[in-house]
Amino acid sequence: MATANHNVTDDEARSHPPQEAVVVRFAGDSGDGMQLTGGQFTLSTALAGNDLATFPDFPAEIRAPQGTTFGVSAFQINFGSSAIETAGDQPDVLIAMNPAALKMNATALREGGLIIADEGEFTPRNLAKAGYEVNPLEDGSLAKWQLVHFNISQLTLDAVKPFGLGNKEALRCKNMWTLGLALWMFDRERQPIVDWLNAKFAKAPELAEANIAALNAGHAYGETAEIGGQVRQRHIDAASAEPGLYRTVTGAESISLGLIAGAQLAGLPMFFGGYPITPASAILHHLSRLKEYGITTFQAEDEIAAICSAIGASYAGHLGVTSSSGPGIALKGEAMGLAVMTELPLVIINSQRGGPSTGLPTKTEQSDLYQAVYGRNGDTPLPVIAACSPADAFDCAIEAVRIATRYMTPVMLLTDGYIANAAEPWKVPDMSGYQPFPVSFAAARAADNDQVMPYERNGDLARPWIKPGTPGLEHRIGGIEKNPGSGNIDYSPEAHAEMTRLRAAKVAGVADSIPDQQVCLGADKGKLAVVGWGSTFGPIHQAVRRARARGLDVAHIHIRYIAPFPKNLAVLLRGFERIIVPEMNTGQLKTVLRDQFLVDARPVNKVSGQPFTIAEIEAAIDEALK
Repeated sequence: MATANHNVTDDEARSHPPQEAVVVRFAGDSGDGMQLTGGQFTLSTALAGNDLATFPDFPAEIRAPQGTTFGVSAFQINFGSSAIETAGDQPDVLIAMNPAALKMNATALREGGLIIADEGEFTPRNLAKAGYEVNPLEDGSLAKWQLVHFNISQLTLDAVKPFGLGNKEALRCKNMWTLGLALWMFDRERQPIVDWLNAKFAKAPELAEANIAALNAGHAYGETAEIGGQVRQRHIDAASAEPGLYRTVTGAESISLGLIAGAQLAGLPMFFGGYPITPASAILHHLSRLKEYGITTFQAEDEIAAICSAIGASYAGHLGVTSSSGPGIALKGEAMGLAVMTELPLVIINSQRGGPSTGLPTKTEQSDLYQAVYGRNGDTPLPVIAACSPADAFDCAIEAVRIATRYMTPVMLLTDGYIANAAEPWKVPDMSGYQPFPVSFAAARAADNDQVMPYERNGDLARPWIKPGTPGLEHRIGGIEKNPGSGNIDYSPEAHAEMTRLRAAKVAGVADSIPDQQVCLGADKGKLAVVGWGSTFGPIHQAVRRARARGLDVAHIHIRYIAPFPKNLAVLLRGFERIIVPEMNTGQLKTVLRDQFLVDARPVNKVSGQPFTIAEIEAAIDEALK
């Protein structure tokens, strides 16, 4: 008998071979708690040791009418036992909490994928709101997918009935019931979620108990019900990883920690002046909780006040930092010119979103590159660097601080909505491996020397950083053009020409202290280079890896330093017959590369508010090599 059972298990294993990776998308109304559900599923997945990448996708409206397509919120996670670079091209599983969620997300699902729907929400009223004339759960229109549906709403009400909640409060536990089912499907532990619920509702234990009951009920339903379709338990092995301490991190968290680390390496207190704007607000939120590291956070009345307060902090001897998204960066433009003119260190973080104007507040884009490199009045150069992933944002923030303090210049760090909100595992670094770059303030002069030269320059062309109140170093700085040495107001043509040249030469000189451009994957010359920047790293890397596995001569080059470019970049690019540049704009890096190096870079553009898929870039590679 034991042998027979063993043979059955082997047969089942052969019929359901272990998967290396699975993509799951939770979708529902913006009041259904999909981001919270996805976040907690991400926690359980990280604790299981899988590699992962997430993509939260939520509406811009504060509260769109319930049940409408405008109010659909989704959370996608790609997790597996092998290296995960993106949140996944097509979901394998879609959990749809209402008709609108199904309508907005079904077409993204791979053919043959699994749809789990809450049939309790497929009422005539909700179907009409979503634009369905007939119920898609019953008309065969979903035939190319595996479809299972049951009344999650009623099952949740039944599970939490003993706790005496009102109907509205009880239905808020639906996301926990759904999470319980997902935890069962992928062999996840419930205890971390139980602990989190107890902590979250410590002051309302009855709510904790109700949500835990819903969680357990969803898990038990998976264990006991013959649901059918592909709803079965699957185990995804842990990914191999270097030993060490890991945590999941979003780009906003990573930047916040990197800014703190950079300030510590520079030996400076930090001042952050910000104003709320999606998707940059999370940086202010994270930093405000970390004040024990010598951080002052200030929510200003507007974007201009935010950056001006940070410039004032830098003048006073702190590390000034400000953050925004495209519209706010536009408002900060004049003050950025002031920081360039006064030559004070300042870190400016631009979490890009779809534009122009208010544009697509909750969707991702890379359309602020021109704004970063060129977008101020006058000749106003400043260094620009770009993070390629949530984890990479930590090192980029440190690098922004290093450049700002060494060269006495504002620096712009580019991320985007995808990097800011997405999460991935991050190996917490050993900070003893980071080289400190302590700041030296100008020392007081001899008593008989009252000649202050605030625009003297060192070998990097950086001026001295003079702390106000230092005896004998009293001075004034401002936004009007200066004498090249004394800093006194100087309108002469010669002074303006020389100061313009010096400011540009100083920023160009940053290239002397940054590493040469490396090839991420492939040879340093050949038929095709795929050149990217920012959050396109994951899909480009996977697409190039797949193309090379098919024998194609293609390489991946990903640029962190946008201004100035690495010194060897021109020679590197000229080693390839063709260059394509995938970016989520209408071709901005492509234009800058052509401008700087006269290379025939061809654009691969996407401006849909969604990240590139691997398949899209693979298709572009095939087209370029025809």
